[in-house]
Amino acid sequence: MTPPRILTVILNYKTPEMTLEAVKAARLAMQGLPGAISVVDNDSQDGSFETLRAEIAERGWGAQVRVLQSGRNGGFGAGNNFGIRAGLPDGGAPDLVYILNSDAFPAPDAIRHLVAALEADPQAGIAGSYIHGPSGEPHVTAFRFPSIASEFEGAVRLGLVSRLLRNRAVPLQPLPESTAPVDWLAGASMLIRRQVLEQIGMFDEGFFLYFEETDLCLRAHRAGWRVLYVPDSQVAHIGGVSTGMKRWDRVPGYWYDSRLRYFTVNHGRLYALAATGAHLTGGLIWRARRLVQRKPRVEPPYFLRNMLLHFARSLFAPRADRGRLSPRPPRPKPESQTGG
Repeated sequence: MTPPRILTVILNYKTPEMTLEAVKAARLAMQGLPGAISVVDNDSQDGSFETLRAEIAERGWGAQVRVLQSGRNGGFGAGNNFGIRAGLPDGGAPDLVYILNSDAFPAPDAIRHLVAALEADPQAGIAGSYIHGPSGEPHVTAFRFPSIASEFEGAVRLGLVSRLLRNRAVPLQPLPESTAPVDWLAGASMLIRRQVLEQIGMFDEGFFLYFEETDLCLRAHRAGWRVLYVPDSQVAHIGGVSTGMKRWDRVPGYWYDSRLRYFTVNHGRLYALAATGAHLTGGLIWRARRLVQRKPRVEPPYFLRNMLLHFARSLFAPRADRGRLSPRPPRPKPESQTGG
């Protein structure tokens, strides 16, 4: 049996030194596996592209690693799509696409475990890794799909509600201890069959950042594919380096854009309205408890106000902008689908 060819795509945005470390780890994890690594500079405009090309040439990695320039910063999905469309250096299409964050470092056997999981389950279309921090602490990277109930549960922060809605909470806790199907996975380390992308399309470039992997996994589920969490595949992850998420004083507008787009294009505008209302209601209850019980703030300032204003603006947006949030028509199913 011919082993599958793997295209690893690593997206860089103004972090060339860290990206090189991710490439180094990916090269080790790709040893003995047919394929190549594409580093996509997402229009950093800070010399990253030139630095990456020079360093990869100097280190003698050019036979396996190439550096591409996207030409625009269209976000996480657009940058990865650029690398996927470029294909393998020989012009061929890969059998599997491995998405790896520039601040994520796979163990030497991490990719092999993901490949083995997909090979063992012909209906599994996506497999993701156990992600841990630099000190070994586990990151929650396996999830349920967001819903109206999960929006309320996550915002109200009340033990009784969380117990009642424990099967609707987005974070999957405890994490599975062995390979198991989940709703969706974090995109820091994700292996995808080419057949999945051919059937459902690639990342939705309407998401600039956040929710794009949630959306991709939902479309895969709806097309009949399973998504697997594979704890034997271990990847160290720093997190938030390119986005600055850990330093947010305010939640950026693109997060609100992505959240609203996810609910609207997948469930419709009325569902998005109900989900936003559930979050605002839960958040107001939490705020009242916080004031009475003098609990510390846990969300950035003006989070609820900005969510309300963002949704209100979307209701009165020009018709052309509202069209961007129309539910997607289903993609036609290919005449022949192979799950292997």
